[in-house]
Amino acid sequence: MTKEHPHNHDYLIEEVIHDLKLKGIRITPQRHAILTYMVNSHRHPTVEEIYLDLLPDYPGMSLATVYNNLRTFVNEGLVKELKISGSTSHYDFIAHDHHHVICENCGRIADFNFAEIKKVEQAAQSQTGYLIYHTNLEVHGLCPTCQSAIQSTL
Repeated sequence: MTKEHPHNHDYLIEEVIHDLKLKGIRITPQRHAILTYMVNSHRHPTVEEIYLDLLPDYPGMSLATVYNNLRTFVNEGLVKELKISGSTSHYDFIAHDHHHVICENCGRIADFNFAEIKKVEQAAQSQTGYLIYHTNLEVHGLCPTCQSAIQSTL
């Protein structure tokens, strides 16, 4: 089951917009729409999915506009680009630390929390002397839907 982002989405969106404005980043209607979409998204959409979902309300928006705005959000540390091998990039609003489990069959991505990740970082730092900035944990497997589909064919 994918984990939902924080409940007070409107407050979070206004807080993020305030921070972007302080950094001198203009908040266009499209940028606001893409940010709102990402905060409210319970999945990890691609550029194309965001574009197609927003197109009815923003008919003048281009695919490049979505991509460029996501790039701005990635650069500001608000959105993470998930480059899954052999797949289009997916994007995730990162309001909290979490990790990803990816279905090897259908490509579905789910969030999960793992508190022990700090121990992994501490071990890496103490054993190598590296200064650790962040850890990206990606687990691969078979989602419940694909497991059911495979079971039903047996």
